[in-house]
Amino acid sequence: MTVPTLLPAPPASPVAASYARLAEVFPYLRVEEHARGASLPHGEGWVDAEALAAGGAALDAFLAWDDEQVLRDYGTRGRPDVVAGFGLHRYAWPACLLVTVPWFLERRVPRLPVRNVAFHRTLGRLAVRIEEFACLPDDPAAALPGARVVPGEEALRAEVRSSLAEHFEAVLDGFGSRMRRGRRALWGMATDEIVEGLWYVGTLLGEERRARDELELLMPGTVKPHKPYAGSAGFRDLPGTEGPEGGPLTTRDRATCCFFYTLRPEDTCVTCPRTCDAERVRRMSATA
Repeated sequence: MTVPTLLPAPPASPVAASYARLAEVFPYLRVEEHARGASLPHGEGWVDAEALAAGGAALDAFLAWDDEQVLRDYGTRGRPDVVAGFGLHRYAWPACLLVTVPWFLERRVPRLPVRNVAFHRTLGRLAVRIEEFACLPDDPAAALPGARVVPGEEALRAEVRSSLAEHFEAVLDGFGSRMRRGRRALWGMATDEIVEGLWYVGTLLGEERRARDELELLMPGTVKPHKPYAGSAGFRDLPGTEGPEGGPLTTRDRATCCFFYTLRPEDTCVTCPRTCDAERVRRMSATA
């Protein structure tokens, strides 16, 4: 009997454990990794980030979903720039987690140019190719192919900012022409997605306080500006309040507004610049 040759198993991805942990606490989003050089999925609901960045027919089809959803759920059509902002949020929020979650959990920062990412919005799936990543000198993954060792925590934070900036520089080019916003406002939106995504996931992980601390160092804003981002993590305590774990309730001020109020003027996000502190306290206390 011929015994088949057993091929060596491929090396474990340096960020696979982080993506698995993300799926555990947030099962609505799953990340599938593909080998270097392999094709990413396409068709049947998949869209390449590179195609979104190009701003053509693929972006038109992507935003048509948001346009239909707004009409179905709110009984009115959104302005084209508002719909484009919704579409950007629904891509950017999960895409940011591809970089921030491995950094938060394992101190590994994948490099993800748009050619290496695809998105299936209705299934809540991202497909990626990890070809390069940054890590610290004492990380066992430093010996893996594609590893780039950086000297310390601030250098690693710079890698997070750089990886996301490379990705969103392209993506914002695609969405920007539809959104009627200046470049600073677009980068303010990217800043908000980075911060609010990891803040939320950090809460699911039971590490909300650490997530806030890490994000304040990652996005210090005007204290130590890191272009092209606009704004800071923006966390602050609401005086005279008490959260579920003791201590005051914590909020943040978004760098930008998503314009949801153009659909429902009485309804704003709890972190929106238009939402006063009294209303924030009312909603957060009810949730707690």
